[in-house]
Amino acid sequence: MAPKTEGIQFLRAVRQLHRVRSFYIAGVLLWAGSTVWAGWRAPGSRQMWVSVLLLAVFTALLAAAGLFLRSLRAPAARRPAHHAAPRKAADTRHAHA
Repeated sequence: MAPKTEGIQFLRAVRQLHRVRSFYIAGVLLWAGSTVWAGWRAPGSRQMWVSVLLLAVFTALLAAAGLFLRSLRAPAARRPAHHAAPRKAADTRHAHA
């Protein structure tokens, strides 16, 4: 039997990943704006390329966090098996009794 704290730790990890993902979204938006601004003011400058690099880093981190959350959510999304008898079978059984 698995310890009860394991489920709590799993939920905390998922909650923390959601927070980190929102931080990465903010980073992507910030660096996208910075890249556009630097590219408009000084195309090809060092500042623009640093902004492009940081935009790529935050985009990769956001993608990794999203994929990890999706992989964590996949097993939990399964529905439990439904072992109840169909209604027609139950009705016909009682009709003969």
